[in-house]
Amino acid sequence: MSKLNNLPMQAIPGPDDVLRTELPNGIVVLARANYNSPSVVVSGYLPAGGLFDEEKKLGLADFTASALMRGTAKRSFNRIFEELEAVGASLGFSGGTHTTGFSGRALVEDLPMLLGLLAESLRSPAFPAAQVEKLRAGLLTNLDLQQQDTKDRAGMAFDQIVYPNHPYGRPDEGVPYTIRAVHRRDLKAFHRKYYGPQGMVLAVVGGIDPQQVVEMVQRTLGDWRNPSQPVPPPLPEWHPLKGREDVSILMPAKSQSDIIIGTAGPARSSEDFMPAALGNMVLGKFGLMGRLGESLREQAGLAYYVYSEMGASIGPGAWAVSAGVDPRDVERAIELIFTELRRFVSEPVTDEELADVQANLIGSMPLSLESNTGVAVQLLHMERHQLGLDFLRRYPELVRAITPAQILEASARYLDLDRLAVVVAGPPVEGKQDD
Repeated sequence: MSKLNNLPMQAIPGPDDVLRTELPNGIVVLARANYNSPSVVVSGYLPAGGLFDEEKKLGLADFTASALMRGTAKRSFNRIFEELEAVGASLGFSGGTHTTGFSGRALVEDLPMLLGLLAESLRSPAFPAAQVEKLRAGLLTNLDLQQQDTKDRAGMAFDQIVYPNHPYGRPDEGVPYTIRAVHRRDLKAFHRKYYGPQGMVLAVVGGIDPQQVVEMVQRTLGDWRNPSQPVPPPLPEWHPLKGREDVSILMPAKSQSDIIIGTAGPARSSEDFMPAALGNMVLGKFGLMGRLGESLREQAGLAYYVYSEMGASIGPGAWAVSAGVDPRDVERAIELIFTELRRFVSEPVTDEELADVQANLIGSMPLSLESNTGVAVQLLHMERHQLGLDFLRRYPELVRAITPAQILEASARYLDLDRLAVVVAGPPVEGKQDD
């Protein structure tokens, strides 16, 4: 019997102990009490992501999110962080393709302060000119570091190949020339147009009554309105590659080559997602990185690291194998990766492999529920993908229901070996053309 089944039912979040309330202005509040904790976690998102970025101002949504706490109409940058530090609290924002996210924590008695600062940052950021320029310098430094990293360069090229003319192919953080093109007035305009309560989700978990949480959120954010806030645009249709695309990015000063091979996988809402996710565990995630780890690391001794990863996104997230190898071993590593992929899409996983993965996923679920943060993350995931508040309690049944045949069908549907992107970033490799 799994650890999850041994947990008392009240330890697993469900419809009976998670309060879900939608305020009149559209904000969804998810609250769950944990009276054993003296602290509280606040986490959430609103639909003000990179989907709204213009090509010439790519990275504007991320820039805006990063600038929210650089000063507000009432507080300076220094005062904000002094007040947080004084009570041992934290709060931060981050930009993404679909959303701007936020996360913070504090002692229960300081929750009103934390929610007040969250509301103030969301509703009345000042974008002080000096702070904007400091932030810009930091963003440009990070972008410069990415250009010097073989794994980052491979990842950016992979996204551009797999997602042409699609938001998933654009870097959320922008590129140097677009970040330089962002002015303070752009930040203010983006905030004025796209920040609002519609579509915002806020999860609060900790030692406080859920109904009190709803009342606090109502007091701080209940009167927020933005009549001009637009609905996020639908994602464009994704089209598979017409054939295999190989790209080599020449980085002469490096000593390692990074490889990414893959394509787009199922959206989180797809019926294929769970079978594909379990299959991905077998392929390159479980134990010492699954079959790929066994083949490339244990048997061939080729890879510094190797794993496969599948995104859980609103749209078709990437499904890709990543590996770091000695430049002299690039061709052999690619050959072995394709050998494992060919086997993966043509033969069912074994009953033993599937049973091991199922036991691991079910047994590890309690670990994700041991902290307030972990519970908040799960609540937001269930809300974002409309999985239902009973999802975690149904999870063991859902995982056990997956069969080798379902995994094979999903894998073969998405991993067409003749239509994959193959990207290598590193020193020159004989027989490969520079990009």
